Amino acid sequence: MSSERRLAWFHCFSGIAGDMALAALIDAGADPDEIRRLLERLPVSGWDLTVEAVMRGGIAATSAQVQAEETTVHRTAAHITGLIEEARFPDRLTHRAVAVFDALALVEGRLHGRPTSQVHFHEVGAVDSIIDIVGTCAALEVLDIGEVAFSPVATGLGMVRSAHGAIPNPAPATVDLLAGVPSYGVDTNVELTTPTGAALAAALGVEYGPLPPMHIEASGFGAGDALIDDRPNLVQVVLGRRDAVIGPGQVITLLEANVDDLTGEHLAHAVASLLDGGAHDAWVTPILMKKGRPAYMVSALCDPALSAQVAAILRDETGSFGVRGRELERWPSERALHEVEVDGRSVRVKVSAGRVKVEHEDAVRAARHIGIPLREVVSLAEEAYRRRGDAEVTDDHDPTDDPA
Repeated sequence: MSSERRLAWFHCFSGIAGDMALAALIDAGADPDEIRRLLERLPVSGWDLTVEAVMRGGIAATSAQVQAEETTVHRTAAHITGLIEEARFPDRLTHRAVAVFDALALVEGRLHGRPTSQVHFHEVGAVDSIIDIVGTCAALEVLDIGEVAFSPVATGLGMVRSAHGAIPNPAPATVDLLAGVPSYGVDTNVELTTPTGAALAAALGVEYGPLPPMHIEASGFGAGDALIDDRPNLVQVVLGRRDAVIGPGQVITLLEANVDDLTGEHLAHAVASLLDGGAHDAWVTPILMKKGRPAYMVSALCDPALSAQVAAILRDETGSFGVRGRELERWPSERALHEVEVDGRSVRVKVSAGRVKVEHEDAVRAARHIGIPLREVVSLAEEAYRRRGDAEVTDDHDPTDDPA
């Protein structure tokens, strides 16, 4: 069975963190020694990975703890990407690990008002966090997982400590990373979902929701450190394979409203509001209503968990007297967000197997700043990504092969 049909689904009922995700995959069958051998390719020293069996809320689980020497080094995203590329991992592992750190860098840059190239990681740049993230991607490689999915992600409440002092729980970076990922709050003063866990969900997830249709092969639980009164502090992973032919896809909701009294500006604003409100996609279609009146149908695709929220935005922004909806299925391809530079300007590119798509808004901003045609910016951005040598994601490498 091709690895492209093998799936790992993370059940984040108590949130997710990097060490919990790694531990869950080990509990589900990823060989810790194989993971260590891959991690030893990183040009990073002074760490050790301890794996032990634990109990949380009466459930047997695995804990994965990274012991690392304390350091005052604050690494940049470019530095960490360099470490990962220097390790000469299998292409898919490199692709995933870089995608997670790219997602973190984009969010940290927005939060601190800096270009992503100048973002310095504190906790996330520490050796233990690097091992957690790259180790999770290594475990997926050891298990030969082609797709990763996530349930809605639980987050905590209150305040937590960080390198910047006391910050809200969930942390601002966690909130930004979960944009577009179904999530919900739990009344507990524990950081259920960390930025590393949120970055894994944002960068690696190809679908979000309940357990996808699959033939289950294995499952495991990864334990967090904190003991929580009302729930086991665990993340569950379920491993399986999809049918060889296309089976049931990801369930999504299609919402629609017909309007005949909005200007083009109002329609554009409605589409932007739907996207900001959590819709996967939104668009406008010209139609003819009764008595031959020209009108528009405003449509939005969203996760079923967000259908009420998106429907309210569609109703309010269009002024429609009603919204209709129905459930559909979709089969999304695995993709990741990267960043390249075009004449000193940052441009994001969305990458899937065999395809690089430039983010339109970034390309427009770069074209205006540099003073060259938009199509030239798009071409240069695609070329810049391909020069990195990881445009193609392959799955035919033995994760234990020594580098050539």
